[in-house]
Amino acid sequence: MKDGIVKGGGVAETDPRLDSFLDRVKYFQRNFDDDDGFEMLKHYLAELDEELGTRGNRLFYLAVAPEHFADIIARLGAHGMAQPGGEADNWVRVVIEKPFGTDLASPQRLNDDVNAVFSEDQVFRIDHYLGKETVQNILFFRFGNGIFEPIWTRNYIERVELTLAEIVGVEGRGPFYEKAGALRDILQNHAMEVLALIAVEPPESFQAEAVRLEKLKVWHSIAAIPLERAIRGQYGPGMIEGKRLSAIARKIVSIPNQAQKRSPRSG
Repeated sequence: MKDGIVKGGGVAETDPRLDSFLDRVKYFQRNFDDDDGFEMLKHYLAELDEELGTRGNRLFYLAVAPEHFADIIARLGAHGMAQPGGEADNWVRVVIEKPFGTDLASPQRLNDDVNAVFSEDQVFRIDHYLGKETVQNILFFRFGNGIFEPIWTRNYIERVELTLAEIVGVEGRGPFYEKAGALRDILQNHAMEVLALIAVEPPESFQAEAVRLEKLKVWHSIAAIPLERAIRGQYGPGMIEGKRLSAIARKIVSIPNQAQKRSPRSG
Protein backbone atom coordinates (compact mmCIF):
# COMPACT_ATOMS: atom_id res chain seq x y z
CA MET A 1 0.00 0.00 0.00
CA LYS A 2 2.80 2.39 0.91
CA ASP A 3 4.64 1.63 -2.32
CA GLY A 4 1.54 2.39 -4.37
CA ILE A 5 0.86 5.66 -2.56
CA VAL A 6 4.41 6.91 -2.95
CA LYS A 7 4.75 5.92 -6.62
CA GLY A 8 1.29 6.85 -7.84
CA GLY A 9 -0.19 9.18 -5.27
CA GLY A 10 2.21 12.10 -5.29
CA VAL A 11 3.09 11.62 -1.62
CA ALA A 12 6.69 11.82 -0.38
CA GLU A 13 7.96 8.74 1.41
CA THR A 14 9.03 10.97 4.29
CA ASP A 15 5.62 12.63 4.69
CA PRO A 16 4.75 12.25 8.39
CA ARG A 17 1.08 11.71 7.55
CA LEU A 18 1.86 8.55 5.61
CA ASP A 19 2.65 6.33 8.59
CA SER A 20 -0.39 7.65 10.45
CA PHE A 21 -2.58 6.68 7.51
CA LEU A 22 -0.99 3.26 7.05
CA ASP A 23 -1.58 2.46 10.71
CA ARG A 24 -5.29 2.52 9.87
CA VAL A 25 -5.02 0.22 6.85
CA LYS A 26 -6.06 -3.29 7.86
CA TYR A 27 -6.29 -6.55 5.95
CA PHE A 28 -8.78 -9.28 6.75
CA GLN A 29 -8.95 -12.33 4.49
CA ARG A 30 -11.71 -14.91 4.25
CA ASN A 31 -13.54 -16.76 1.48
CA PHE A 32 -16.76 -15.31 0.07
CA ASP A 33 -18.75 -18.46 0.90
CA ASP A 34 -17.47 -18.75 4.49
CA ASP A 35 -20.27 -17.85 6.91
CA ASP A 36 -17.91 -18.13 9.87
CA GLY A 37 -15.62 -15.67 8.10
CA PHE A 38 -18.43 -13.12 7.75
CA GLU A 39 -19.21 -13.44 11.44
CA MET A 40 -15.53 -12.95 12.26
CA LEU A 41 -15.47 -9.91 9.98
CA LYS A 42 -18.46 -8.46 11.81
CA HIS A 43 -16.67 -8.72 15.18
CA TYR A 44 -13.40 -7.45 13.68
CA LEU A 45 -15.13 -4.32 12.37
CA ALA A 46 -16.69 -3.75 15.78
CA GLU A 47 -13.22 -3.91 17.32
CA LEU A 48 -11.95 -1.35 14.82
CA ASP A 49 -14.86 0.93 15.72
CA GLU A 50 -13.69 0.89 19.31
CA GLU A 51 -10.07 1.43 18.32
CA LEU A 52 -10.51 4.07 15.61
CA GLY A 53 -13.82 5.71 16.50
CA THR A 54 -15.42 4.98 13.12
CA ARG A 55 -18.89 4.77 14.73
CA GLY A 56 -20.08 1.81 12.67
CA ASN A 57 -20.01 3.54 9.29
CA ARG A 58 -19.40 0.99 6.54
CA LEU A 59 -18.64 1.15 2.83
CA PHE A 60 -18.51 -2.30 1.25
CA TYR A 61 -16.75 -1.97 -2.11
CA LEU A 62 -17.27 -5.17 -4.08
CA ALA A 63 -14.09 -5.19 -6.19
CA VAL A 64 -14.71 -8.83 -7.10
CA ALA A 65 -15.79 -10.89 -10.08
CA PRO A 66 -19.48 -10.24 -10.91
CA GLU A 67 -20.57 -13.78 -10.11
CA HIS A 68 -19.80 -13.13 -6.42
CA PHE A 69 -21.95 -9.98 -6.00
CA ALA A 70 -25.21 -11.65 -4.96
CA ASP A 71 -23.56 -14.16 -2.62
CA ILE A 72 -21.57 -11.51 -0.73
CA ILE A 73 -24.57 -9.21 -0.39
CA ALA A 74 -26.78 -12.03 0.87
CA ARG A 75 -24.23 -12.95 3.54
CA LEU A 76 -23.76 -9.33 4.61
CA GLY A 77 -27.50 -9.23 5.21
CA ALA A 78 -27.63 -12.61 6.94
CA HIS A 79 -24.90 -11.56 9.38
CA GLY A 80 -26.44 -8.20 10.23
CA MET A 81 -23.93 -5.98 8.47
CA ALA A 82 -26.23 -4.34 5.93
CA GLN A 83 -28.00 -1.90 8.24
CA PRO A 84 -26.41 0.84 10.37
CA GLY A 85 -26.55 0.65 14.13
CA GLY A 86 -25.79 3.04 16.92
CA GLU A 87 -26.25 6.75 16.22
CA ALA A 88 -28.99 8.04 13.95
CA ASP A 89 -26.63 9.44 11.31
CA ASN A 90 -24.63 6.24 10.89
CA TRP A 91 -24.60 4.71 7.43
CA VAL A 92 -23.88 1.50 5.54
CA ARG A 93 -23.39 1.52 1.77
CA VAL A 94 -22.41 -0.95 -0.91
CA VAL A 95 -20.54 -0.15 -4.12
CA ILE A 96 -20.99 -2.47 -7.11
CA GLU A 97 -18.86 -2.04 -10.21
CA LYS A 98 -19.74 -2.97 -13.73
CA PRO A 99 -20.39 -5.32 -15.44
CA PHE A 100 -23.79 -5.54 -13.78
CA GLY A 101 -25.28 -8.64 -15.36
CA THR A 102 -24.93 -10.08 -18.85
CA ASP A 103 -28.35 -9.48 -20.42
CA LEU A 104 -31.69 -7.96 -19.42
CA ALA A 105 -32.80 -10.75 -17.12
CA SER A 106 -29.55 -11.11 -15.14
CA PRO A 107 -29.31 -7.50 -13.89
CA GLN A 108 -32.99 -7.64 -12.99
CA ARG A 109 -32.27 -10.68 -10.82
CA LEU A 110 -29.20 -9.00 -9.37
CA ASN A 111 -31.20 -5.87 -8.54
CA ASP A 112 -33.73 -8.05 -6.73
CA ASP A 113 -30.92 -9.74 -4.77
CA VAL A 114 -29.36 -6.40 -3.84
CA ASN A 115 -32.63 -4.70 -2.88
CA ALA A 116 -33.60 -7.66 -0.73
CA VAL A 117 -30.73 -6.65 1.57
CA PHE A 118 -29.98 -2.97 0.94
CA SER A 119 -32.34 -0.06 0.36
CA GLU A 120 -31.84 1.75 -2.92
CA ASP A 121 -30.25 4.82 -1.31
CA GLN A 122 -27.53 2.55 0.09
CA VAL A 123 -26.55 1.17 -3.30
CA PHE A 124 -24.02 2.72 -5.68
CA ARG A 125 -23.64 1.11 -9.11
CA ILE A 126 -20.54 2.72 -10.53
CA ASP A 127 -18.37 2.82 -13.61
CA HIS A 128 -14.76 3.51 -12.65
CA TYR A 129 -14.17 5.14 -16.05
CA LEU A 130 -16.06 8.18 -14.75
CA GLY A 131 -13.27 8.69 -12.22
CA LYS A 132 -10.84 9.66 -14.96
CA GLU A 133 -10.01 13.36 -14.80
CA THR A 134 -10.54 13.87 -18.52
CA VAL A 135 -14.03 12.35 -18.33
CA GLN A 136 -14.93 14.37 -15.25
CA ASN A 137 -13.90 17.55 -17.03
CA ILE A 138 -16.36 17.08 -19.92
CA LEU A 139 -19.35 18.67 -18.16
CA PHE A 140 -17.32 21.62 -16.96
CA PHE A 141 -15.70 22.01 -20.36
CA ARG A 142 -19.15 22.14 -21.94
CA PHE A 143 -21.29 24.11 -19.52
CA GLY A 144 -18.68 26.25 -17.77
CA ASN A 145 -17.07 27.52 -20.96
CA GLY A 146 -18.59 30.62 -22.52
CA ILE A 147 -16.98 29.87 -25.88
CA PHE A 148 -18.19 26.31 -26.39
CA GLU A 149 -21.49 26.13 -24.50
CA PRO A 150 -23.55 28.22 -26.99
CA ILE A 151 -22.33 26.31 -30.06
CA TRP A 152 -22.40 22.76 -28.61
CA THR A 153 -25.45 21.85 -30.74
CA ARG A 154 -26.25 19.89 -33.88
CA ASN A 155 -26.34 23.21 -35.79
CA TYR A 156 -22.58 23.62 -35.46
CA ILE A 157 -21.25 20.10 -34.89
CA GLU A 158 -21.34 17.64 -37.79
CA ARG A 159 -20.35 14.55 -35.83
CA VAL A 160 -18.56 13.36 -32.72
CA GLU A 161 -16.18 10.41 -32.61
CA LEU A 162 -15.45 8.65 -29.33
CA THR A 163 -12.11 6.90 -28.91
CA LEU A 164 -11.57 4.95 -25.70
CA ALA A 165 -7.89 4.12 -25.95
CA GLU A 166 -5.78 2.16 -23.48
CA ILE A 167 -2.03 1.78 -23.17
CA VAL A 168 -2.25 -1.79 -21.89
CA GLY A 169 -3.24 -5.03 -23.52
CA VAL A 170 -5.39 -7.82 -22.18
CA GLU A 171 -2.45 -8.90 -20.00
CA GLY A 172 -3.69 -11.03 -17.08
CA ARG A 173 -7.36 -10.26 -17.70
CA GLY A 174 -7.91 -13.08 -20.17
CA PRO A 175 -10.30 -15.13 -17.98
CA PHE A 176 -12.38 -12.01 -17.33
CA TYR A 177 -12.66 -11.17 -21.03
CA GLU A 178 -13.53 -14.75 -21.87
CA LYS A 179 -16.72 -14.19 -19.85
CA ALA A 180 -17.39 -10.47 -20.25
CA GLY A 181 -15.93 -9.66 -23.66
CA ALA A 182 -14.73 -6.25 -24.79
CA LEU A 183 -18.13 -5.21 -26.12
CA ARG A 184 -19.79 -5.66 -22.74
CA ASP A 185 -16.77 -4.37 -20.83
CA ILE A 186 -16.32 -1.15 -22.83
CA LEU A 187 -19.27 -0.22 -25.03
CA GLN A 188 -22.35 -0.59 -22.82
CA ASN A 189 -20.80 1.30 -19.89
CA HIS A 190 -17.65 3.35 -20.56
CA ALA A 191 -18.60 4.43 -24.09
CA MET A 192 -22.27 5.02 -23.26
CA GLU A 193 -21.38 7.08 -20.19
CA VAL A 194 -19.01 9.31 -22.17
CA LEU A 195 -21.60 9.61 -24.95
CA ALA A 196 -24.17 10.78 -22.41
CA LEU A 197 -21.85 13.43 -21.00
CA ILE A 198 -21.18 14.75 -24.50
CA ALA A 199 -24.82 14.82 -25.61
CA VAL A 200 -26.65 15.62 -22.36
CA GLU A 201 -28.75 18.77 -21.95
CA PRO A 202 -27.78 21.08 -19.08
CA PRO A 203 -29.10 19.50 -15.85
CA GLU A 204 -31.03 21.56 -13.32
CA SER A 205 -28.08 21.13 -10.98
CA PHE A 206 -24.96 19.01 -10.71
CA GLN A 207 -26.46 16.89 -7.98
CA ALA A 208 -26.35 13.18 -8.77
CA GLU A 209 -30.07 12.66 -9.40
CA ALA A 210 -30.39 15.65 -11.72
CA VAL A 211 -27.42 14.55 -13.84
CA ARG A 212 -28.69 10.95 -13.92
CA LEU A 213 -32.11 11.99 -15.22
CA GLU A 214 -30.62 13.99 -18.09
CA LYS A 215 -28.30 11.11 -19.01
CA LEU A 216 -31.30 8.77 -19.11
CA LYS A 217 -32.97 11.08 -21.64
CA VAL A 218 -29.95 10.73 -23.92
CA TRP A 219 -29.94 6.93 -23.71
CA HIS A 220 -33.69 6.70 -24.30
CA SER A 221 -33.35 8.86 -27.42
CA ILE A 222 -30.78 6.58 -29.09
CA ALA A 223 -32.27 4.49 -31.85
CA ALA A 224 -31.63 0.76 -31.93
CA ILE A 225 -28.58 -0.21 -33.98
CA PRO A 226 -29.31 -2.89 -36.60
CA LEU A 227 -26.74 -5.66 -36.43
CA GLU A 228 -25.97 -5.32 -40.14
CA ARG A 229 -24.68 -1.78 -39.46
CA ALA A 230 -22.35 -2.81 -36.64
CA ILE A 231 -18.81 -4.11 -37.10
CA ARG A 232 -17.33 -6.05 -34.22
CA GLY A 233 -13.68 -6.91 -33.93
CA GLN A 234 -11.50 -9.41 -32.08
CA TYR A 235 -8.42 -9.27 -29.90
CA GLY A 236 -5.11 -9.74 -31.66
CA PRO A 237 -1.46 -8.69 -31.51
CA GLY A 238 -0.52 -5.03 -31.88
CA MET A 239 1.80 -2.18 -30.92
CA ILE A 240 1.20 0.32 -28.10
CA GLU A 241 3.77 3.05 -27.48
CA GLY A 242 6.36 1.05 -29.41
CA LYS A 243 5.82 -2.11 -27.37
CA ARG A 244 4.48 -5.23 -29.04
CA LEU A 245 1.60 -6.85 -27.15
CA SER A 246 0.11 -10.25 -27.83
CA ALA A 247 -3.51 -9.14 -27.38
CA ILE A 248 -5.14 -5.75 -27.66
CA ALA A 249 -8.65 -4.68 -28.63
CA ARG A 250 -8.35 -3.89 -32.31
CA LYS A 251 -11.77 -2.56 -33.29
CA ILE A 252 -14.74 -3.01 -31.02
CA VAL A 253 -17.58 -1.39 -32.92
CA SER A 254 -17.99 0.97 -35.85
CA ILE A 255 -21.36 2.42 -36.74
CA PRO A 256 -21.89 4.42 -39.96
CA ASN A 257 -22.99 7.93 -39.11
CA GLN A 258 -26.36 8.86 -40.62
CA ALA A 259 -26.89 12.08 -38.65
CA GLN A 260 -25.02 14.25 -41.18
CA LYS A 261 -27.59 13.30 -43.86
CA ARG A 262 -30.42 14.80 -41.82
CA SER A 263 -31.57 18.39 -41.80
CA PRO A 264 -29.84 20.43 -39.07
CA ARG A 265 -33.31 21.35 -37.83
CA SER A 266 -34.57 17.79 -37.62
CA GLY A 267 -35.08 16.13 -34.27
